[in-house]
Amino acid sequence: MTPPPSRPRRAVRLPWSLERLLHERALALENALDRSTHSSYSSALNSYLSFCDRQKFPIDPTEHTLSLYVIYECHHIEPRSVDSYLSGICSELEPFYPAVRKIRSSTLVSRTLRGAKRLYSQPVKRKRALTPEDLELAFTHFSGSSQSYDDNLFLTQLLTGFHGLMRLGELVWPDSLELRTFFKVSRRTAVALSEHSYEFSLRTHKSDKQFSGDTVLVHDSVTQPHVVNLFTRYLSARDRTFPCRAELWLRHNGTIPTRSWFIRRLRSVFHDDLTICGHSMRAGGATALALAGVPGSLIQATGRWSSSAWELYVRKHPVLMHALTLAKQRSST
Repeated sequence: MTPPPSRPRRAVRLPWSLERLLHERALALENALDRSTHSSYSSALNSYLSFCDRQKFPIDPTEHTLSLYVIYECHHIEPRSVDSYLSGICSELEPFYPAVRKIRSSTLVSRTLRGAKRLYSQPVKRKRALTPEDLELAFTHFSGSSQSYDDNLFLTQLLTGFHGLMRLGELVWPDSLELRTFFKVSRRTAVALSEHSYEFSLRTHKSDKQFSGDTVLVHDSVTQPHVVNLFTRYLSARDRTFPCRAELWLRHNGTIPTRSWFIRRLRSVFHDDLTICGHSMRAGGATALALAGVPGSLIQATGRWSSSAWELYVRKHPVLMHALTLAKQRSST
């Protein structure tokens, strides 16, 4: 009779001291939020603490205190920003005051914020979305015999950000040293090339709640037939210059491009047009897909949006709304 298979013995685990358990838990809590999100939340909390100190109020969040904070801040900054501040305050205070989110949602606080928005909010001034014509202007501006390694890098990132619906922060490093992390840096080994497309991995991004990464896939298009050739040219120059480096995006001096570096080059093309910023790539790519009749669900998945926030780009544009309606009708039939 064959004996039943024995279970493999579990490795012996030594107990941890209470100090180490508390230390490891503190590290996990510190990294629960993205660094940039944690920085903005900390700023919001400092705003609330300064208000309580200035007005001689206790910091314990109550409906009364939060509603007074709301009306005070709305007199000084845009009320929509105060709405975001409240989210940060709740996130930072919740470990110490578990009922803070319930207080935030109370009738007194909610109606105070709603009334302040009605009284003091200004119309939203959205940045202009880039168009294929804008991309051609940038391509013409940096093309020619004098095109440098960094020119090629900028153009490649610009077109990749547009067609891949990427956030600027997924292509470059923040200017602040405290917010930089290699966990977000794309790797050269993650690139896959084909004749008419290329793809690479995002190790993590803002809406990646599962921390599993994502893939950016870019195809040649009718309006931009040179996207893949441009990326291939950059990749060849990068591999010749930095054959042993792991980072995908590298400047000629060996540093990872920063946000300020990218914006300076963007300004050199569009000069004083302050309606164009780094986010214009992502907005422009979503707008171009909507005009092409791509269903909204695919636009949301391509841009890695966790919600329908991308619709803000096309909500007030009747042509785009018509294109999205037709795409939805075609997909349903």
